[in-house]
Amino acid sequence: QVQLVESGGGLVQTGDSLRLSCAASGRTFSSYGVGWFRQAPGKEREFVARVNWGGSSTYYAYYADSVKGRFTISRDNAKNTVYLQMNGLKPEDTAIYYCAAGKIATMKRDDYDYWGQGTQVTVSS
Repeated sequence: QVQLVESGGGLVQTGDSLRLSCAASGRTFSSYGVGWFRQAPGKEREFVARVNWGGSSTYYAYYADSVKGRFTISRDNAKNTVYLQMNGLKPEDTAIYYCAAGKIATMKRDDYDYWGQGTQVTVSS
């Protein structure tokens, strides 16, 4: 069993930065794929970024087109934590952000076994 807890959300202005954290407990999840998703009011939960383990110390990251070049996903296995660095935030980035873990991180919500409770990010114009 893996428990995930997100933190780092808040209210910021357009162009600001935030770093979200996803802390895992229960068992080490260095070999798990981890994804970030977000859900805006009245919209479906959508994929943001994912990172998979490629063996040894190699990880592979992939981003949604809407955040590519602005967001960076990274992980610190010693701390069992995955981060989402968000730069150049825009009002359309406003949403609840969720992290999720599964054997393989994909763009599909159904491929994940564990989810956090979410953290709110609000970007004012």
